Amino acid sequence: MTVSLYAYMGIAILVLAILLYSLRILREYERGVIFLLGRFWGVKGPGLIIVIPIIQEMVRVDLRTIVLDVPTQDVISRDNVSVKVNAVLYYRVIDPQRAIIQVEEFHNATSQLAQTTLRSVLGQHELDEMLSERDKLNADLQRMLDGQTDAWGIKVLNVEIKHVDLDESMIRAIAKQAEAERSRRAKIIDAEGELQAADKLREAAEIISREPQAIQLRYLGALSNIANENSTTIVFPLPIDFLHAISGRGGDRTE
Repeated sequence: MTVSLYAYMGIAILVLAILLYSLRILREYERGVIFLLGRFWGVKGPGLIIVIPIIQEMVRVDLRTIVLDVPTQDVISRDNVSVKVNAVLYYRVIDPQRAIIQVEEFHNATSQLAQTTLRSVLGQHELDEMLSERDKLNADLQRMLDGQTDAWGIKVLNVEIKHVDLDESMIRAIAKQAEAERSRRAKIIDAEGELQAADKLREAAEIISREPQAIQLRYLGALSNIANENSTTIVFPLPIDFLHAISGRGGDRTE
């Protein structure tokens, strides 16, 4: 009788231990991919679930957004400039079943895919595009990565290029190019100013030629600019038309 009691107690303790060992708690952002005798059985969670020991196995999958720092890559641009580029990748698992079954170590696979895609995409663009069109390049990278990781049940949310590092010689060349560009713009602005000034002078000459009284106004304006409070000598500019008029009248009197 005593032996039977001990046996029942041992069995009860064993069953209780198995039951406690079978209990799993999954957080709100976790899912459990369950395998029954090696075959896919289902996805469970969140909350309290039961995994039967020996015949069932569970793999936890985190559904939160993962931030992946893509290591620095050596890239040769389309115009044959060698640069070092690194980026940051944001992605999350949207299908735990495919993330576990379709690919081994989906974190490592996504990292390697991001590195190769970064080199291939940036290698198709020139250096100026890498420096000035980062938004477009980020969108291209995100679209290409998302298209390839969709079969793994992974959604690429965003890709951001962080740094584009150049060697010292290329930095000096870019600085010279920028200086030459600023000098070119300054010359163009100066030439445009001369052109506008010439147009205004031509318009003024046409107005004066149509209205002879306008030259007298310009004459008075010139006198007001020349005469000032501290000046003791006043110079009177005489228009050429005025001199011609005087010389014409003098000729009439001698006749």
